[in-house]
Amino acid sequence: MTSKQRAYLRSLAMTMQPIVNIGKNGVTESVISEVDNLLECKELIKISVLKNSDLQAKSVAESLQDEINAIVVQTVGNKITLYRVSKKDDVKHIQLPM
Repeated sequence: MTSKQRAYLRSLAMTMQPIVNIGKNGVTESVISEVDNLLECKELIKISVLKNSDLQAKSVAESLQDEINAIVVQTVGNKITLYRVSKKDDVKHIQLPM
């Protein structure tokens, strides 16, 4: 992924609210499946690591990236932005700049 494409995805994610919260239980199988399903439906999601969790956002992002084959667009504070191209045809696909 080029820096121009990453910047474009960051600009799209700027107005988004986190739709997944990771708490004190950490990255469980249910969290992984939820994130996987959301990426198939939306392609770009934002995740929040709650303050009561002992985990750092960067470590959560790395583990999710490995588990579900997604691209970490950015981590800022306790927020993570993930991107993955959906295989579904009925999803509005994000057109990345060249």
